[in-house]
Amino acid sequence: MPSPPSRLRVAVVGTGGIVTGSHLPALRAHADRVELVAAVDVAPERLRAFREAAGPLWQEATEAREFTDLAAMLAEARPDLVLIGTPPSLHTEQTVAALKAGAWVLCEKPLTLSLAEYDEIAAAEEESGAFASVVFQHRYGSGAVHARELIAGGELGAPLVAHCQTTWHRDAAYYSVPWRGRWATEGGGPTMGHGIHQYDLLLHLLGEWTEIRAMAARLVHDVESEDVSTALVRFANGALATVVNSVLSPDEVSRVRIDCAEATVELTHLYGHSNADWSYTPRPGLDDEQRVARWNTPASDLPSSHAAQLGALLDAHAAGVRPPGSGPDARRTVEFAAALYKAAFTGRPVFAGEITEGDPYYTAMHGDHPDWRPTR
Repeated sequence: MPSPPSRLRVAVVGTGGIVTGSHLPALRAHADRVELVAAVDVAPERLRAFREAAGPLWQEATEAREFTDLAAMLAEARPDLVLIGTPPSLHTEQTVAALKAGAWVLCEKPLTLSLAEYDEIAAAEEESGAFASVVFQHRYGSGAVHARELIAGGELGAPLVAHCQTTWHRDAAYYSVPWRGRWATEGGGPTMGHGIHQYDLLLHLLGEWTEIRAMAARLVHDVESEDVSTALVRFANGALATVVNSVLSPDEVSRVRIDCAEATVELTHLYGHSNADWSYTPRPGLDDEQRVARWNTPASDLPSSHAAQLGALLDAHAAGVRPPGSGPDARRTVEFAAALYKAAFTGRPVFAGEITEGDPYYTAMHGDHPDWRPTR
């Protein structure tokens, strides 16, 4: 009888809400492929709460241990994969440390607070041979996979016009958490911390962007960064798009709509989607029921989730190939954020590839602009 395949040794870094609420269910969904061997947190009480939340996933692990120090965990537990769910300012340092220890990484967004930090991670990947992916779980639901195949294959005709909307609401209590709303610890406002999921999906569906013009404002909250931003984007395929990122919107919605020559494809949801959240509207005069039925019938119904993305990463690890959501693919989304900020703060168009070493927006999303640089 063949022996069962070995499971990847997994460690989690940070044991707060995003890890217990999203990463733990993902690990349970792939319990036949992973083994939880370590948890790291500076707060012992959070570690205890995590151990209780993990339940059998922790209790049945033969080597599971708690750590308050990342370096000690990497040296002693020797994980194959590290899941990072700490505040954004820690992501780059922790990701680089895990890569240098030979572990793959799946880190919460934003993976880095600047393009310069992203290139540090790229250098660590090159040195170690390991890979770091960022959590962009909306890409991995079957509805998104299906839409991308239809657009890329030309089934919907040429993409022409797109709208990307993240209009959410956050109150003053939300920003009472010390690291929120500050450039040094969060990297930006809704452009970095909220809308990034939606416009990452837009880029995933439409491909390379070439030009961006933008505006940003601080209208309500007492924060360093913006609380709303808007952008106009040109894509390499000629399509034009609008992008709105807000934490000022009482009627919350997340939406991506792409008008192609043959049909409009639209996703409307809030924090996650299934096939039912996608719709396809054929152009006037297109009378082909079978074709439209094919658009509306993905091969499977897998909701977007951390579990869906973890499955794709595990497949890549088994094949020994770069995982999706890493490398140049993930860097493009960080560059888009930097370009949006630069366009908004300078009042001029920004082109793909122009933010390089020496540009102030390469090292910080605020670009040291006098109206937007850190104040404390």
